[in-house]
Amino acid sequence: MLIEVVKSKIHRVKVTGAALNYIGSITIDEDLMDAANIIRGEKVQIVNNNNGERLETYAIPGPRNSGEITLNGAAARKVAVGDILILITYGTMDIEEAKNFNPSLVFPNEENNLLK
Repeated sequence: MLIEVVKSKIHRVKVTGAALNYIGSITIDEDLMDAANIIRGEKVQIVNNNNGERLETYAIPGPRNSGEITLNGAAARKVAVGDILILITYGTMDIEEAKNFNPSLVFPNEENNLLK
């Protein structure tokens, strides 16, 4: 049997931008993506702590050491600059593998989204 488990999480980052007229996705500082083991194009679940919205999109890398967290396309309507988000990715694996799997959990500085 295969199950879905948390693969990576970026906990409590601040939205720095919302670009409605864009094809879609979430732009994430590439340093944060690397730390969380998230790759370009990977599906990301976004949980907005400010308004309770949950949505899914895909990740694209933003400039390193920028702290950028920008929601693009329709997702831009679900956030406001300054909102606090949790970004989560999941992996599918068998139960035995899941028992020993350790997700990549990242806790950046909440003020500037940079790694501490």
